[in-house]
Amino acid sequence: MLKEFKEFAMKGNLVDIAVGFVMGAAFNKVVASFTGGIVSPLIGLIFDSDFKSLKYKLKDGALNDAGEMVGEVYLEYGTFLTNVIDFIIVAFVMFMVVKGVNKMKKKEEPAPEAPAGPSQEDLLAEIRDLLKK
Repeated sequence: MLKEFKEFAMKGNLVDIAVGFVMGAAFNKVVASFTGGIVSPLIGLIFDSDFKSLKYKLKDGALNDAGEMVGEVYLEYGTFLTNVIDFIIVAFVMFMVVKGVNKMKKKEEPAPEAPAGPSQEDLLAEIRDLLKK
């Protein structure tokens, strides 16, 4: 069973998938830092606030004995929008990578055409003529 597992784990496709998964995770971190450090502040200029901190208060809280606000409930749409932008960037780049790989793949050569010769009807007519003799 261990030998079978080793053969399975060392198949080219599984190793390729593992490498792609690790590279995708690393790429996602790069995109997240790009979105958080560059895109969000630029969009935040439009809203005059930090893009990730955009939220809508659903419920007011109350002050506790220590003077802290507790019980507030927020809809954090800025974080959601940042993650959507991350997803769109990653999906677009993956689309471009797959498109590039498909373009680089060797195109299949068309099957050679059948040799030009007499048609089936011509052969049958020739057989008929030979049989008449």
